[in-house]
Amino acid sequence: MNAPVVVSGMRPTGRLHLGHLHGALANWVKLQAEATCFFFSADWHALTTSYHDTAVIKAAEREMFVDFLAAGVDPAKSTLFIQSQVKEHAELFLLLGMITPLGWLERSPSYKEMRENITDRELALYGFLGYPVLMTADVVLYKATRVPVGADQVSHLELCREIVRRFNFHYGEVFPEPQPLLTEAAKVVGTDGRKMSKSYGNAIELGESAEATTRKIMGMVTDPARKLRKDPGNPDVCGIYYLHKIYSDPETVKWVDVNCRTAGIGCVDCKKKLLEKLAPDQERLRARREAILARPKDLDDVVQLGIAKARGVAAGTMDEVRAAMKL
Repeated sequence: MNAPVVVSGMRPTGRLHLGHLHGALANWVKLQAEATCFFFSADWHALTTSYHDTAVIKAAEREMFVDFLAAGVDPAKSTLFIQSQVKEHAELFLLLGMITPLGWLERSPSYKEMRENITDRELALYGFLGYPVLMTADVVLYKATRVPVGADQVSHLELCREIVRRFNFHYGEVFPEPQPLLTEAAKVVGTDGRKMSKSYGNAIELGESAEATTRKIMGMVTDPARKLRKDPGNPDVCGIYYLHKIYSDPETVKWVDVNCRTAGIGCVDCKKKLLEKLAPDQERLRARREAILARPKDLDDVVQLGIAKARGVAAGTMDEVRAAMKL
């Protein structure tokens, strides 16, 4: 039985944070032991919303690849590459666009949501509307059978599957329908109590210095209803508690849960206990990052080898597509 093929990517927005690590990267590291994995920098996808500020993409991309490797993604097991360096992504995007109904794209939940939330720039653009078609090309170009998604992203993958079904109906069975690989992503709350996001300025980056990590953790928002040390708290609304669930052993998590609710500990005690587990992990990531950055040619070689491998697979797929479409 052939190993499943997994494809996933991230937009190059700069340094990754704990939300990326526990929401995606930790899962990628597990998947590479059991699947053929392609992980890429989605730099063309970045243009769909950040077309106005392209100067930062290349530097952000490099930092992102460093974080991939520091987190444990192994280039001997996974193919790392840059989307725009494999031109077949653009060709397949164009061909799939020829058969994708406009109504499917206009009904995309992300299209509506992002147009409502991003109001400082024009988003009534062809590229932004068509990003699900590009996403489909990214996935099926490598004949992915599994795509890691959270439960809230299943509808996005279903659009991809619809496009695949339409292509196969018209031209024959070229692509497998990629199945969602549901991932139970750990909840990671930012320093201000919202979802951790670089755009919110509330993120703790991978491998931040001990000083920066300590400063951010000690300043994190906890239960806003807990005004005084003697007040009982509710750990279920506290970002520190969610980080304990990731980093601390079950006994410590239970200790936090019970003592927060009974005011047996204060928020400072809880944060210090978390740092006992988080700080060493951050130090390991920081050391890995420094080792990778100290050998820039090795990093470049990893990406260039990945690009070459991705191009080889993509070229083979496009030969099949052109033959099926009689082009």
